[in-house]
Amino acid sequence: MPDDRKNVLFLCTGNSARSLMAEAIIEREGLGKFRGFSAGSQPKDAPHPRTIALLQHLNHDTSAIRSKSWEEFATPDAPQMDFVFTVCDQAASEPCPIWPGQPMSAHWGVPDPAAATGTEAEIAFAFSDAYRMLRNRISIFVNLPIAQLDRLSLQKELDRIGQTQNDTTPA
Repeated sequence: MPDDRKNVLFLCTGNSARSLMAEAIIEREGLGKFRGFSAGSQPKDAPHPRTIALLQHLNHDTSAIRSKSWEEFATPDAPQMDFVFTVCDQAASEPCPIWPGQPMSAHWGVPDPAAATGTEAEIAFAFSDAYRMLRNRISIFVNLPIAQLDRLSLQKELDRIGQTQNDTTPA
């Protein structure tokens, strides 16, 4: 039986927080219609401990979560991506590998929680806030009538999602 799920790759520079959160979120929110992946242009050695702790606290499976290079997804035997989203401004400005199959792409920038400073509560809030923003955008995305939209209309929706502010309504 063919797998009709759409492959979605979330990119960030370090692949230690935002892109990993997005991968976990789409696995849950995608309701079996999407398969999530994440990678970084300059991946860290491991996921940020606060990322893992937050995902576990929210009952996400973290057993397969790891930081990885985007080069892993540019090989001939890698899963073919249907969508590629950058979630940090730095990765959005870097030259990306050529993705086989011409996936649709958009920039969904979210502040880097790993760069947060301040009290423990302020840092924890930065991670929770990044998760919330990503979850809002991904929830909008997975509920789009993708099969009914032409490529141009879908691209406009993907770009609009990237402009979504702190609520669940596109700007």
